[in-house]
Amino acid sequence: MIGLWDTTGNEVVKALAAERRSAGGVASGMALTLIVVVDEKRVREAEAAATIAAAAHPCRLLVVVRSDVDRDRNRLDAEIVVGGRLGPCEAVVTRMYGRLALHAESVVMPLLVPDVPVVTWWHGEPPAEIATDFLGVVADRRITDAAQAADPVEALRQRARDYAPGDTDLAWTRITPWRTLVAGAFDTTEARVTEATVVAPRSDPTGALMCGWLASRLEISPRWEHTDQYPRMREVQLRCANGDELTLTREDSVATFRRTGQDDRHLPLVRRPLGDELAEELRRLDADQVYAEALGTAAGLTGLDQRPAQRVHVWKDPATAQRAEAGVTAHAGTSARH
Repeated sequence: MIGLWDTTGNEVVKALAAERRSAGGVASGMALTLIVVVDEKRVREAEAAATIAAAAHPCRLLVVVRSDVDRDRNRLDAEIVVGGRLGPCEAVVTRMYGRLALHAESVVMPLLVPDVPVVTWWHGEPPAEIATDFLGVVADRRITDAAQAADPVEALRQRARDYAPGDTDLAWTRITPWRTLVAGAFDTTEARVTEATVVAPRSDPTGALMCGWLASRLEISPRWEHTDQYPRMREVQLRCANGDELTLTREDSVATFRRTGQDDRHLPLVRRPLGDELAEELRRLDADQVYAEALGTAAGLTGLDQRPAQRVHVWKDPATAQRAEAGVTAHAGTSARH
């Protein structure tokens, strides 16, 4: 590992090249560049997930930690790890302070692996509009996590309003096992589904996406039954035109599948580590049309997959926005006194 403190982007590029030469074969065969945008307190968690994902998808990992954008003095610290504690990847962990944090691309762009896809993952609450973050604009795929927001379901709706082909969300990834089991239930029947019920907490984005997926695939209007007894999606119920009822109920890491006229079956439904979820999303680097349809249906929007795949960067200065907001508040207070 190489540590560089109060350095420059040029020095980081040189140090990475030197470390790659010394590592030899470990530093070859990168399949993609994975940019991780994360807060300082969650860096280790993000590194652990990326290590699992890198075992399946050797990559160059660029971790971007932005801090103190109002700080008077710019500073860049970096750690470079090649084939070490972060697995079979080349990793550069950058910590940016001051106004430099608003221009992270100036450090990141020279570090991208040439001629391979770029994926940006926000491990935390993503920007409301991805176009305001150049690290999202430059990426071929963009991974968010609505569950990290204060209002996860509203955050999911915002992802639909802001959607461009290539976007995805880990709430969608988390229902892959559910979708697999539900789809598998139709291997032995051709009966049409007429009704569906999803039992999940009101704030669970996976419940919203499951409703959207069922609606877009089956052309029905699922009912979302809210529950406060469970922290995440609990059950999916389907009713068919021939009178059959199919129910998939999760209990800890096991799902019980019930079907009219058949014995109950117990199937594994384990909540996967974050790294496994990330690895699943890195398997495909094209737009996920099924996700777009499910997301759009859940949010009441259409044509998400018809939108342009490329975004145009929109500059946003959070410091300026805060000052403008404070000015509006002060003006409102003065008007109220008069």
